[in-house]
Amino acid sequence: ELVAGRWRVFDQMRDDMAVAPDWFLDPRTRRHAPRNRYAFDIDHRAVDQVGTIKYVWEISRHHHLTVLAAAYWITRNDDYAQLAARHLHSWWTQNPFLSGVHWTSGIELGIRLIAWVWIRRLLDDWSGARALFEDNEVFIRQLHHHQEYLVSLPSRGSSANNHLIAEMAGQFAACCGFPYFPETPVWRQGAAAVLRRELRRQTFQCGLNRELATGYHGFVLELSLAAGLEGEAAGHSLGSDYWETIRRMSDALAATVDTNLKPPRQGDDDDGQGLLLAAPDFDRWGSLLATGHALFGACEWWPGVPQADLRTVLWTQLADPPDIGGQRPERRPSHLADAGMAILRHRAGAADEIWCRCDHGPHGYLSIAAHAHADALSIEVRHGGVEILSDPGTYAYQGEAEWRSYFRSTIAHNCLELNGSSQSVVGGPFMWLRAARSSLIELSGLENASVAECCAVHDGYRRLHPPAVHRRRVTLQREVQRVRIEDSIESGGRHGCRLAFHLGPTVGCRLDGVRARLRWEQGERVCEALLLLPDELDWTAVRGQSNPPMGWYSPSFGVKIPSTSLLGAGILVAGTSLITELRFELAHNSKPVGTGRAVPI
Repeated sequence: ELVAGRWRVFDQMRDDMAVAPDWFLDPRTRRHAPRNRYAFDIDHRAVDQVGTIKYVWEISRHHHLTVLAAAYWITRNDDYAQLAARHLHSWWTQNPFLSGVHWTSGIELGIRLIAWVWIRRLLDDWSGARALFEDNEVFIRQLHHHQEYLVSLPSRGSSANNHLIAEMAGQFAACCGFPYFPETPVWRQGAAAVLRRELRRQTFQCGLNRELATGYHGFVLELSLAAGLEGEAAGHSLGSDYWETIRRMSDALAATVDTNLKPPRQGDDDDGQGLLLAAPDFDRWGSLLATGHALFGACEWWPGVPQADLRTVLWTQLADPPDIGGQRPERRPSHLADAGMAILRHRAGAADEIWCRCDHGPHGYLSIAAHAHADALSIEVRHGGVEILSDPGTYAYQGEAEWRSYFRSTIAHNCLELNGSSQSVVGGPFMWLRAARSSLIELSGLENASVAECCAVHDGYRRLHPPAVHRRRVTLQREVQRVRIEDSIESGGRHGCRLAFHLGPTVGCRLDGVRARLRWEQGERVCEALLLLPDELDWTAVRGQSNPPMGWYSPSFGVKIPSTSLLGAGILVAGTSLITELRFELAHNSKPVGTGRAVPI
């Protein structure tokens, strides 16, 4: 596809990749970002000036070039190496130091450096490799400029989240892979110190990333693996504490996935990759689990993981982590306490597994909580890996303010909204001014009891008049295959409310009063369930509505597809409980897929 000129960038298919792409084009808006202006005179957030910046930046992360280099490594076909070389020459000559939009954000430089290290490694047997890299003064200048930029302009303060890890992972990897400069030892030691500190700081003890955005857990895990293995291969280990954190991150991923090895959908996800060596739609989570299995071994409770993919094979051939020691969980964690995540399961790992994520954790990381959503006490429910009650995803970061606001809002999640307000107060596309605080009240029966229960509250509505506290109790009744949700408030007055339940995109729905009949395909069968909604509220089904947005699901960045949202509106007072029941017993009377194939309504 790349040789033919095609490469997908989020929802856009670029067709100009055969010789060298237009590095400054936003394929979505068709705008061009500034090419010859001083980088820090460019406002990369201004869509009218640069287009949608993530679409401009994405191909300059050079993931498509690591794919080409991997193709050369497998096939020894010079065409792949030559195309990668043409693209690199084009980028290096068109992007001199601090000129243009590709120098405005350090995270882009860090990811690019990791790509260059791996392109050089995978092209090592190609006759043109030395001329392209170490004998090429243009590359040497670019390499030095990237590294001096990162040592001078690291992300700081409220921006020191995954960006800082990406910057230092790239810096450290480049120092190990390209140890060319007098400054290299000092740069490497500085990057190593920041990586050790930040990976520990940005990871809960349970192993989940503190941004509480699943996509960024995967992103940081990939970056940390890329840097750590580069250090081991070069004889500059980041140490056992660093690797113990990576092992905890791998165990946390294994603990939270459903029967299809898919983790929760929580917070932002921009499909950011630390290192890409296969088609962009490869099984990211299966790959990370396979890598964790190969590096650390799987605990007895780990789910079965797929065969090692190319990235796992290359990573594990490159180096082994040091001996870590220490204890790992003896059984699968269902409560990741410091992250405020409880997983209620029935028949874990089976084809008819009931999987339910209950949130009662912090809002996000650092003061601005850049990648958080207003989703306190939200839930997700899956049956056999099929999303029944789903998290909406992300869709957009810039350029579509109304959509960015919707996908982060309380009403876009399986939550209770009071007085038309989200629980947390937004301050911008990557900022929150006031965050709801959640507290766990009760948790029981997570392992083998007939009933598993999670009860929590959040204070996001204390700012209302009169103040209110939302309480939610979620119960999984294993013997009868039911999920029960009880919502109530503690308040001195009445509040207008909306209760939302968002169905997965493959779930069809027929709403009749307070009874919603759900239908979906699961493998070769058609399954059904019944959702009984609180009769205190008036219920409507909304699908694919744009003004205002409602009834949407984002499977990946830049993509939104219609899904069914059930909205109940009414008045809520203290002492009244809204009871919702999701009954799966009908799923066991499912029928083979035939001409009456289930489709969303």
